[in-house]
Amino acid sequence: MADRKRIHVIVEGRVQGVFFRAYTRDEAVALGLAGWVKNRPDGSVEALVEGKKSAVEKMEKWFYRGSPHSNVTGVHVTEETPVGDNSTFEIHYY
Repeated sequence: MADRKRIHVIVEGRVQGVFFRAYTRDEAVALGLAGWVKNRPDGSVEALVEGKKSAVEKMEKWFYRGSPHSNVTGVHVTEETPVGDNSTFEIHYY
């Protein structure tokens, strides 16, 4: 799995109520990534992304820009060991 990468991301700023999750899903699907995205009670957004290393790195850069109406003030990325997740990318609503 040397060509795969998995990251856990927390995005802070104005990232709720601006379709951040939907844009995240759309970007991840376009890049062929697996994982999920969800709102957190503290107003941040959390995501787990896995796939081809180059695609995950593009997605990681996207988190710093965010959706058109968001204002990203912080991105915290933790790299994890890939597990071979090839599922779809989902929005979690809880």
